[in-house]
Amino acid sequence: MSLTSRNAVVTGSTSGIGLAIARALAKEGANVLINGFGEAGSIEKERSGIESEFGVTCLYDGADMTRPAEIAAMVQNAEARLGSVDILVNNAGIQFVSPIEDFPIEKWDQIIAINMSSVFHAIRAATPGMKARKWGRIINTASAHSLVASPFKSAYVTAKHGVAGLNKTVALELATFGVTSNCISPGYVWTPLVEKQIPDTMAARGLTRDEVINNVLLSAQPTKQFVTVEQVAALAVFLCSDAASQITGANFSMDGGWTAA
Repeated sequence: MSLTSRNAVVTGSTSGIGLAIARALAKEGANVLINGFGEAGSIEKERSGIESEFGVTCLYDGADMTRPAEIAAMVQNAEARLGSVDILVNNAGIQFVSPIEDFPIEKWDQIIAINMSSVFHAIRAATPGMKARKWGRIINTASAHSLVASPFKSAYVTAKHGVAGLNKTVALELATFGVTSNCISPGYVWTPLVEKQIPDTMAARGLTRDEVINNVLLSAQPTKQFVTVEQVAALAVFLCSDAASQITGANFSMDGGWTAA
C-alpha cells in the first residue's frame, strides 16, 4: 500500500501513540504535520528525523488543543503548506483521576476540551476539503473507556464515550463523499509515560515491578500484555487503505480482551 501524495495531520504526535502513527503514515509515503507539546529540540529531532528517514515533508504545529481557533488554523496551515489534508488523526489526550465529588472543575473542562471537543473542531475544519476531493480518512484515538467505565475517571470516560458517538455521526454524514471515520480504542499501551508511572506505583503500594504491571496496569487485560504503539499505528495505516474504504463508523477494540468481558 502507498500513501504517496496523501497528506496527514496527527494531533498529540510529538511522542507515544501519535508519533508512532505519524511515522507509520510517513513510511507509506504520506506527508505529515505533527502536533503537541514538548521540548523544542526533541520535537525538531523527531520532525527532521521523519523527513530524512522517509523522504517526505514533515511539518510541526504547536496548536493548543484547548483553543478552537488554533485547531482550525493548524488545519489551514497544513492545507496551505502541503496542499490538502487527506488524513486526520485525532490523538491528543490527557488524563486525571479523582473521585467525582473532588474532581477539579478546571480539570474536567481541560479533559473535555482536549480529549473530545478538539476532535470536533479538527473534523469541522478538515471536512470541507475532504468532501470537495471525495476522499478522506478520519481516525480517532478513543480508548477502551469509550466502551466501558472505570471509577475515578469521570471526565476521561465521558470524553471518550463522546468521541465514539461523534465518530458515528461523522461517518453517516460523510458516507457518500468517499470519507470514512473510525475509532481505534486501545487498552493500556506501552509508552514512556506508562513506564515512568511504574516506580511511583511500586513505592506507593509496596509492590514489585511485576506486581504493578500484572495486578495494577494489566488487571483488566486478559492477555496480560501491553498493546504496542506500533500495533495501533498499523491499524491506523490499514484504515487509510483502499481495502478499508467500506469500514466507517466503526470502533476497533485493541485491548487484549478487556471489553470482551
